[in-house]
Amino acid sequence: MTGRILIDLFTTLDGVAQGPGGTDEDTSGGFRFSGWQAGHPSSGVGEAVMAGMQRLDALLLGRRTYDIFAGYWPQHTEGPSGEIGRLFNRVPKYVASRDPRIRLGWEGSSRVGKNLVAEVAEMRAKHREVHVIGSIDFVHTLLAEGLFDELNLWVYPILLGAGKKVFDDHAMPSVLTLLDPPVTDDGGVTLLRYGRTDRVPEVGTFED
Repeated sequence: MTGRILIDLFTTLDGVAQGPGGTDEDTSGGFRFSGWQAGHPSSGVGEAVMAGMQRLDALLLGRRTYDIFAGYWPQHTEGPSGEIGRLFNRVPKYVASRDPRIRLGWEGSSRVGKNLVAEVAEMRAKHREVHVIGSIDFVHTLLAEGLFDELNLWVYPILLGAGKKVFDDHAMPSVLTLLDPPVTDDGGVTLLRYGRTDRVPEVGTFED
């Protein structure tokens, strides 16, 4: 079995993926719009997110996102709305950190980061789908190393200007392929699903 690494991000139209879910999620760098996604309710995002997690059997998270999830999801597992919480509690959780002393209290959690290339290869061998949710700083590392198979972007019709972007200046030059037609809900939020390829951008000149 060769599993896949999927990156799932909420982003604004100008590419900001910092702190979407709450006002205190990520205010680093003086970011003043933390919680922007919560301020723009969407009718279709929840259903699309759940559909995309049907094969998820592991999480790979940056340290900040892990701490947020560990403090929230174990207490939100009841009823139909607790489906995500039950799933996240059940599956293995890999936490990217260079600090070997970190304490990971959420059951099923373990640290990665000593040799990310080898560790991602091990995850592919063990799991069908490993999802990276949020974790924008860590996502920059994965994009720079080409350590992903699918990039799922929920694009909100919002412009913020400042904030951590999905792509920084270190992303590996790549040509992605659109896996499905874009899906847009009533609030103008569009889901874009891209697959990684081994192609690199080509250059040329338009001629008359």
